Amino acid sequence: MSTAFKQLSVRQVTAALWRVTIGNPPINLVDYETLAELHALVCDLESSQEVKVVIFDSADPDFFLAHWDLAAKRADDTVDPPPTWTDISLRLARAPFVSIASIRGRTRGMGDEIALGFDMRFASIERAVFGQPEVGTGMIPGGGSLERLPLLVGRARALEIVLGADDYDAVTAERYGWINRALPDLELDAFVERLARRLASFDKPALAEAKRLLSRDAVPAADDLEASNEAFHGAFAWPGTRARVQALMKRGIGTRGELEMHFGEILAELLPQARAA
Repeated sequence: MSTAFKQLSVRQVTAALWRVTIGNPPINLVDYETLAELHALVCDLESSQEVKVVIFDSADPDFFLAHWDLAAKRADDTVDPPPTWTDISLRLARAPFVSIASIRGRTRGMGDEIALGFDMRFASIERAVFGQPEVGTGMIPGGGSLERLPLLVGRARALEIVLGADDYDAVTAERYGWINRALPDLELDAFVERLARRLASFDKPALAEAKRLLSRDAVPAADDLEASNEAFHGAFAWPGTRARVQALMKRGIGTRGELEMHFGEILAELLPQARAA
């Protein structure tokens, strides 16, 4: 591996099995650096002839990936346009290796959309929480959930998830098809490791070709993903969005507090604050 990371800790368990642990304190917010590191990681993975399986987990048991950092800014010395999640997620979908998310903690908004971009998702019953809160904040999702959720859970449940903007436990997420399985927390690591090692014992051409064929009708179109991303950024100009974001700032968004721990519940209380902002 040729890349040094700040937010990602990469361990080659074997040549065929890698583990990537996400750590961006205080609550694993997603920002431009997260995307840049994921892009570099995918480049490293694509250049490996041996890697067959990659496990993604979090260093924070309360937050897998919280959501997009509303205060995120590109570095001043950045010349090239930053890598987009659209490009990274499509490369992951088409890559000749299998990506598996082992999820503990809150996984909302862009954090959930990154999880949706992996090939498989397994989650802790006791610790995992999922949500797409954007509509409740006056915006819309822009990182792929509008495209990927209907493929996984169906249109009606995708509407419930996105329009309702509430939090969901891992058992419900499994029942909906949002994740592969919900497992007791004490069993999660062993299950994911066992599955990953099993896959890593198989031939890479067979894994890659089966994945490619299974993905023919299950990967969103790049144009659709880009359209949602553009709509997401455009939503920041809506008057209601600005008011709700101000209310979220007052409640401590991005910090390790009650809002981030209980986002879905607190969103229902935002309206009076948003009107007053």
